Amino acid sequence: MFKQICTLACILSIVGCSTGRQNSTSHAAIIENYISIAQASYEDSLISARVLEDTIDAFLEEPNLTTLSYARNAWLAARVPYQQTEAFRFGNPVVDEWEGRVNSWPLDEGLIDYTAAFYGEESDNNYFYTANIIANELLDIGGISVDAAQITPQLLAETLHQIDGVESNVATGYHAIEFLLWGQDLNGTNPGAGDRPATDYSLSECSNRNCDRRRDYLKAVTSLLVSDLDEMVYNWQPGGAAYVDLMQKGPEGGLATILTGMGSLAYGELAGERIRLGLLLNDPEEEHDCFSDNTHNSHYYDALGIQNVYMGSYERINGEVVRGASLASLMAQEAPHLAAQMLARIESTELAMEVLLSEAARGNTFDVLIASNNLDGEEVVSRVVDALMEETRTIEDIIRELNLQNVSISGSDSLGGL
Repeated sequence: MFKQICTLACILSIVGCSTGRQNSTSHAAIIENYISIAQASYEDSLISARVLEDTIDAFLEEPNLTTLSYARNAWLAARVPYQQTEAFRFGNPVVDEWEGRVNSWPLDEGLIDYTAAFYGEESDNNYFYTANIIANELLDIGGISVDAAQITPQLLAETLHQIDGVESNVATGYHAIEFLLWGQDLNGTNPGAGDRPATDYSLSECSNRNCDRRRDYLKAVTSLLVSDLDEMVYNWQPGGAAYVDLMQKGPEGGLATILTGMGSLAYGELAGERIRLGLLLNDPEEEHDCFSDNTHNSHYYDALGIQNVYMGSYERINGEVVRGASLASLMAQEAPHLAAQMLARIESTELAMEVLLSEAARGNTFDVLIASNNLDGEEVVSRVVDALMEETRTIEDIIRELNLQNVSISGSDSLGGL
């Protein structure tokens, strides 16, 4: 569950809400702590990705159900810190330009490997829909030639990822690894995740052919994820690109960036593209972690990431807590009524997300909940959307209260206006 939220009275006692405001929260201090949380969050993501890489190496050394299970669990664990970093998107251009390399979705998995017959043979929008790089060393599709004789991180990142300008041609990142570990989820809106056999990676008992190249792909894409996360850790250090860009915006520009990220993740991205759209279409292909059926956890940790940024507190994977000046403490000083309202909105989102998690624990994962005519599931999912929208409305009130300029919260066609 979300970590304990400090009440308004608690926040006021911390910041010292006396007439003189001796402990007044400065904008600069909020930005400094925001950077500290970003550093810690991306460091945890890198640490978790390295553990994932180690478990994948062990799996490839001895492919069986046990080692595959370890690798899958490491992937699930790696999602926990990474999803909390998504609150640093949308306002930080360095993160926005980089994010597509590690978390693009949805993906046309036929670009990478074999698929079930119902997947289809072609797509009007994507020449590479069934390219199957793992099965083909050389490709010539739509006038584009690809030499894939050697599957390397460079091939994935520089040639295949979003090839032909198609966003669903996802060749790198968490979801490419997810597909390689779980395979397609063939259950539709019924319970059950992907069930790729461990023998897909066996050199002696190979299933579904091309096991040597599938091994090469899994190893290359995991190595690339680690290097991409390492790059982002550096970007948030003093002198790094994200650090410098944020500091150059000044105190008010920095606060605008923070609130842009919070609002855009809560509203357009999470409530809209990742949740409401799937519900409208009743389409399991629209769920974020669709191969592993981990979508409920991804949504939960996205919401927690927004809370982390607002409260100025992040619990690391080793249990240590990064804590400092926050928007919560600033609002407790400047507009206690809005501070109390925002805490209530965060709590409402937490409660709605807890129901989503409890449903998943009963086997009603996100793809099951969004099934056509599942009225109970629709109610559970809609409550999450509504809570996130209310949270965003209060974020917009905070933006107006602080008189911040150049804040543009991303929307979604799947939602009405705020």
